This record gives sequence, C-alpha cells and structure tokens, in this order.
Amino acid sequence: MESVRRGLRSGDIEKDTYERLTCAECEEELATEAMPEDVGKRRVCPGCGTEWQEMP
Repeated sequence: MESVRRGLRSGDIEKDTYERLTCAECEEELATEAMPEDVGKRRVCPGCGTEWQEMP
C-alpha cells in the first residue's frame, strides 16, 4: 500500500477541482476507511480494490 501523495505523483490517482480523489484506472471516487490501529486513513477504490494510505 503506497501513500496518496505517491499515487498522485505517479498518476495512479487524480484530483478534481473540488479536491476529490479518483482512481485513474477506474475513474471512480475513492472511499475513505479509518485505520484504528494506525495514524491516518485508508483510501480504497471501489472498482479495482487498490488501496492508498493517507497520512495527516
């Protein structure tokens, strides 16, 4: 699982004008899941299941 920042730089994730994150492959908006054991959030694509970690 790579970070959201790395995904944005590599082109795996795209950000629209309203700052929403979308998967570049599926073009679906990423869902957010809380990570109780770690700091931060997990962003998951509902289409392909790819996960990214978002740090505060």
